[in-house]
Amino acid sequence: MISTAIALQEATKEAVHDEMIMAMASDIYRYRDTDSDSFAKMLFEYSAMLASMTTTLVINAVLTESQLHDLLNTIKEMESMGKDVE
Repeated sequence: MISTAIALQEATKEAVHDEMIMAMASDIYRYRDTDSDSFAKMLFEYSAMLASMTTTLVINAVLTESQLHDLLNTIKEMESMGKDVE
């Protein structure tokens, strides 16, 4: 359990310090005086990218390759079922 917590912490740290994420944060700071719509868009894109990166790294930290494969298959099945419902 402690090793999982450490892996989660490291994945989050890696996501926050990712070169692309840091560049986006720098752009937000640099253009903080821009109009509110543009600034809101930059914040949204930054938070979406950070959440996506964190999720990806956390999944890789806590799931084995076969578990990840099973997860992806389940997602595909759920998407297929959703299309059938429409």
